Amino acid sequence: MVKRSRIVAFILLIVLFASSMGATTKNILNNIKLGLDLQGGFEVLYEVQPAKKGQKIDKDVLADTAEALDRRINVLGVSEPVIQIEGNNRIRVQLAGVKDQNEAREILSTQANLTFRDANDKLMMDGADLKQGGAKQTFDENGKPSVSLTLKSADKFKNVTQDILKMAPNNVLVIWLDFEEGKDSFKTEATKQDPKYLSSPTVNQVFNSNTVSIVGNFKAEEAKNLASLLNAGALPVKLHEVYSTSVGAKFGEQALHDTVYAGILGVIVIFLFMIFYYRFPGFIATITLSVFTYLVLLIFDWMNGVLTLPGIAAIILGIGMAVDANIITYERIREELKVGKSLKSAYQAGEKNAFTSILDSNLTTILTAAVLFFYGNSSVKGFATMLIISILMSFLTSVYLARLLLGLFVHSGVLKNKPGWFGVKKSDIRDLSDNVDTLDLPTRFDKLDFAKHRKKFFTISSILLVAGLIILFVMKLNLSIDFSSGTRIEVISDKAVTTEQVQSALEKLDVKTDDIVLSGDKKHAAARMIGVLSKNKIAEVKKELNNEFGHEPNVSTVSPQIGKELAKNAIIALLIASVGIVIYTTIRFEFSMAIAAIVSLLHDAFFMVAFFSLTRLEVDLTFIAAVLTIVGYSINDTIVTFDRMRENMHKKRRLKTVEDIAEVMNVSIRQTLTRSINTVLTVLITTVALIIFGSESIRNFSIALFVGLMVGVYSSVCIAGPLWYVLKARELKKNGPIKTVKEKKKYSDQPQV
Repeated sequence: MVKRSRIVAFILLIVLFASSMGATTKNILNNIKLGLDLQGGFEVLYEVQPAKKGQKIDKDVLADTAEALDRRINVLGVSEPVIQIEGNNRIRVQLAGVKDQNEAREILSTQANLTFRDANDKLMMDGADLKQGGAKQTFDENGKPSVSLTLKSADKFKNVTQDILKMAPNNVLVIWLDFEEGKDSFKTEATKQDPKYLSSPTVNQVFNSNTVSIVGNFKAEEAKNLASLLNAGALPVKLHEVYSTSVGAKFGEQALHDTVYAGILGVIVIFLFMIFYYRFPGFIATITLSVFTYLVLLIFDWMNGVLTLPGIAAIILGIGMAVDANIITYERIREELKVGKSLKSAYQAGEKNAFTSILDSNLTTILTAAVLFFYGNSSVKGFATMLIISILMSFLTSVYLARLLLGLFVHSGVLKNKPGWFGVKKSDIRDLSDNVDTLDLPTRFDKLDFAKHRKKFFTISSILLVAGLIILFVMKLNLSIDFSSGTRIEVISDKAVTTEQVQSALEKLDVKTDDIVLSGDKKHAAARMIGVLSKNKIAEVKKELNNEFGHEPNVSTVSPQIGKELAKNAIIALLIASVGIVIYTTIRFEFSMAIAAIVSLLHDAFFMVAFFSLTRLEVDLTFIAAVLTIVGYSINDTIVTFDRMRENMHKKRRLKTVEDIAEVMNVSIRQTLTRSINTVLTVLITTVALIIFGSESIRNFSIALFVGLMVGVYSSVCIAGPLWYVLKARELKKNGPIKTVKEKKKYSDQPQV
């Protein structure tokens, strides 16, 4: 009997989801803040240093400095800046969408310590004598831009001018910004065409007013910025740049367009694949995946998060992981249908059996994402945050929402005796009376004997790993400035450029580099050099290259100290993720599985490193994110296989011979291999889309994911499983038959004779 109420409920739910998403998606997308890599802007990490001898940098000083920087950012008119205190002496500032990056950098880092001195550099007054908000941009009697200063005390200014007047013929009041004791001198600077001091008016009379005017070779904008800077107040410390990156607006706009386009294309192909292969459940998957994407963006908006390029990549990858949960469930339902169960029974058993696999695989991936969050820099943190949200939402939608929607149709009776709607042929279905177990079901991979060929797999991997070690030792890694320190300049042009053109433009700026790489369309060029450019040099480079190629370039700098820290944190992150996975797998499964899993994922991580060494692709921070993501995917795949092994071991109750162990392993891998192939295929689709159509900025990240996914499937099937077989066979040889289920003692109320 068909229960139409359930079909009506299904349709109403779809209408509810569609209308809610349609009505709010546009607002959500408009509300989400874009990172500087998607709209242009710059990020700088300052090391806070004492402004005076004996000054201690403590939490209060850092807080005061962050507040002073915030006041200066208000001068720039940048909406929603990010200012973060890191560690004991660092402050990170992110300004997305700032129009004039050079101006912003100058205003942020200028100490703005105003002093009034005589011709002998003796301090007469300082910024403390300036009335709050007393600096204004004005014009002098000749119509030239100037800055008017209102002082707190007219009497003090009167006394100062009186003292200066007595010093004739050196009766000048020198107005300095950031005067450095022992380095700066009026007598030295006065001989220069462009002196460092702001102004040096001659005092010919005693002034009774509290107003002084700074007249120099200012442009109106410069005078306005100086007035704003003085009103914002001097920094209580010195700021030293140890890391910076700037992205031109054109780069951000193109990166956003390319990556979103690649993501949409990849998702459409996934939807078509799911519907074609899994039929009606595949259609349900497209609905839940659409809801999943909406929820991820909604929660990210609620969190007031900043969306970056790696963040978009994390959403796209999250869709692949959400597909995995659907595939695991649908494959289990198919198996239950094939042993002769009714659709309702197959649905309930499939959902139940798939749950633990999905839970364990998602938790291990969250573990690696959490490590990424705690040890990554700002962009990697954004990727990790989005990955964690994606995993949680994929679990919610792929398990509970998919179960609800599919359950409504299953329990309505419409699909009764229609296994074809689940992609199962009637000829493949056994009679329930035959009492066939899923363990005995044939698969398309039954000819594969993974235990028999384990030595071949181990030999292939050993040869590849040894070759990888040799390649790594000889060629080393092509480290980006993230780890090697230095400066990286990215040029974008509307027409193709040559390395000679870029090199010539840099040589005019006295910037030397032999390492210039062009993109496939030759409209992007990246130049890398040893040494960190100063902020003034960066300003000059950005201005001249903008004039030369028509778009503002990206410029990133990393100091040697930061490079070492990033490399150290990357290694720590990988080690912690590995230890965490061993502990979790041991608790949830067994120690031999944990050992096999960790060997498998380290195998994958090293293979990726060797591949990048061989291909000379640049290893940057996003590569570390890719390695840890692959660690998560690899362990995800391995956990699903181990979960099936555990289930099949329990069915056997005891492993008496090595043949029993081999059977459990072979059958489990064969049963999960379709799921492994389909899952990696869906993620590879999005990854390939990112490689071909995505932003140049994350191309190496996408390539690392592609290689890692391929190797990850191989290691899960051909390394982790066979290694577990070897460890289990040794345990059997040492301890005899292995119990796989704890047997309960039987007690009787009857007295024993």
